[in-house]
Amino acid sequence: MSSILEVKYTEDEIRTKRCQAAELFMAQSAHVKSSDITEISNRDLNLLFACYDLVFFDNWFKESFPGTLQFSFSRRMTKSAGKTYYPKDADPAKPESLVIQVKISIDLIFAYGKLEETNQVGGLSAQNRLEALQLVLEHELIHVIEFIHFHNSSCKGKRFKTMAYNLFGHTESYHRLPTNQQIARQKLGLAVGDSVSFSFQGRIMIGILHAIHKRGIVMVPDKQGAYVDRRGQRYTKYYVPLRMLNKE
Repeated sequence: MSSILEVKYTEDEIRTKRCQAAELFMAQSAHVKSSDITEISNRDLNLLFACYDLVFFDNWFKESFPGTLQFSFSRRMTKSAGKTYYPKDADPAKPESLVIQVKISIDLIFAYGKLEETNQVGGLSAQNRLEALQLVLEHELIHVIEFIHFHNSSCKGKRFKTMAYNLFGHTESYHRLPTNQQIARQKLGLAVGDSVSFSFQGRIMIGILHAIHKRGIVMVPDKQGAYVDRRGQRYTKYYVPLRMLNKE
């Protein structure tokens, strides 16, 4: 292929290639056999990248990039759909030693469809979990390409936006996949700062909803608690399944 920086596909080509990558991926994956993902592994994510390398880039990464690309899912990322890490001490003169890591939020992929509003990534509407994953991966691959060629990357920059549009048809640089906070607010009426109660070892505990991840973090006033606020009030921290919380 010509320089990866000069590739520009039409909308029809992008849709066709995205479908081809998905079909090739499902044909080879041990876990994902439909677009409604119920189980997926880091190996699957690496396989999906390999399918993209073949379909979109004619194996440019496999044949021309001497460094290492690592793809994995993260259970800690609750707001960002994906992140790409480029080593600060990377030596451009030694590309073979370069290790770039791409992490994708497994929570946000599985959150697809939990809210009624449109699930979008890069300005494009995802029709299913697999397509949501593909769109997130596409965004991160632009970061990878920028890092390889320019040793820096910003999705706010013109260069990034131009490549994202030329390669994948992305028109925006952010996602609208539902977060745990949004799901909790719409489905359960819960928000950070709410006074909530829950049952613990036969007692009703009342505290403040401090954070929302996969579970709610509730700070309960406790004279013996290990956590102290600016006013000297002590608390004990509890991790509570969101559906066990009642708004006071």
